[in-house]
Amino acid sequence: MSGELRVDRPAEHVARLTFSNPAKRNALDHAILDAIAERVPQLDARCLLITAEGPVFSAGYDIGRLPREEFADRAEKLVAHPFHAAIAAIEAFPYPTVAALNGHAIGGGLELALSCDLRVAAAGAKLGMPPARLGLVYSHTGLRKFIDAIGTARTRELFYVGRNIPAARAEAWGLVNEVVEDGELAARGLALATEIAANAPISLRGNKRVIRALLAAEGDVDAGTERELVELREACFQTDDFFEGVRAFGEKRAANWQNK
Repeated sequence: MSGELRVDRPAEHVARLTFSNPAKRNALDHAILDAIAERVPQLDARCLLITAEGPVFSAGYDIGRLPREEFADRAEKLVAHPFHAAIAAIEAFPYPTVAALNGHAIGGGLELALSCDLRVAAAGAKLGMPPARLGLVYSHTGLRKFIDAIGTARTRELFYVGRNIPAARAEAWGLVNEVVEDGELAARGLALATEIAANAPISLRGNKRVIRALLAAEGDVDAGTERELVELREACFQTDDFFEGVRAFGEKRAANWQNK
């Protein structure tokens, strides 16, 4: 069964996206990602609020049960294309975006949240990036977001260790802006989005554009290096270790790495 994306207007000038895929801990599948990419550019709002249904924000990419013979091709297509399109749509939204993390935000779910301008997290949420436990080489564009948000040292820790961190530590790192009690998350996320949307639209739109331009100026790499980074990432999808890592992660066991 595919996930779904709901769109509503909970306050004036606020659009809220709520994704739901309860059978897979809100894993990001084609249905959710395609809906984000399609719906976000059509929204007329001064603040976009993104959250999820249930106790988990998102467990990441929906690739855990792909058969071996289809794994490399389908995993890469999901991660590199609909995920990229969804992230691009969120980042291109001209007004501020807020992620309300109702629960754990892992892997691609955390990058999606980090693609928003602000993040509010429930106290019980944990945040983590498991590529080191999966055998995955993460995208350089995704890693750039983490470096911009929390610095090189914390990005290394997050990606090399692969351990989930509690919301309070994520706030101390700058990975989230605010932590609230679990039962207060929905109200606080909406209150923040409403407060933002009440401000001058020309200022919201203009300042977001300036901030994005400043960040982009710091992150350029030459064409040859970018090609190398993309090829490195693409190659990892074909490895036995990536398939084994995803299986072991889903089965909650130690991976048997083959380095191939």
